[in-house]
Amino acid sequence: MDNKKQKLSKLDLSRLLSLFTTNSLRNAVLFSGGIILFLAGTIFYGIILNLRENSLSEELKGKGFEKFEKPNILIDRKSFSLTLYEDTVAIKMYRASFGKNLSESKTKAEDNATPVGVYAICDLDSNHQYHKFLKINYPNVNDASEALRKGWINQKQFEQLKFEFYYAGCPNPNTVLGGNLGIHGIGKFDYILKNLPFVYNWTNGSIAISNEAIDEIFSVVQRGTKVVIK
Repeated sequence: MDNKKQKLSKLDLSRLLSLFTTNSLRNAVLFSGGIILFLAGTIFYGIILNLRENSLSEELKGKGFEKFEKPNILIDRKSFSLTLYEDTVAIKMYRASFGKNLSESKTKAEDNATPVGVYAICDLDSNHQYHKFLKINYPNVNDASEALRKGWINQKQFEQLKFEFYYAGCPNPNTVLGGNLGIHGIGKFDYILKNLPFVYNWTNGSIAISNEAIDEIFSVVQRGTKVVIK
């Protein structure tokens, strides 16, 4: 009698495990399918939104201009936006992503934060890892002054950064403040990231916009174009 009970118990346990395994597999498939459908839906929604976007030339003509004479850029970390201006007139706004550390402004190398202040484009790279790159002259004099006040750099380093900011174009990035930051595209993951209906901050402190957006901006700016980040 006891042997029969043991056999029945083992059989019941085997059936229970089989049922549990089947249900778990089904739930995993349904869950994975739900995630895939959600991501596909959000990307499709983003594609629809991007299809409705006017080109820069259309926006420029719509504001009464034939071409850019005095372009400048305003970047807003709170609204995740980059706006291209003709002098004081806003022409077109682009969605922007920032450094992974958005809780503070950049003060040191490797802090993954985006700088805040008034800068200028100091170099242009049309063949970059992230499609195209507009390098800004970070650190500026205010950044260097704050670093000097806190003892992160010495007076000689401050004077060198100040000279490079005003006369050499792009300051040396090999100090405690870091550098090599700017505005760039998304690169090979452009089709996915640009179509997300939410902002994903993933850079090392630079400002990322879609490849199409950096193409438009690259065509109208130059060395010395003002870039304000707030």
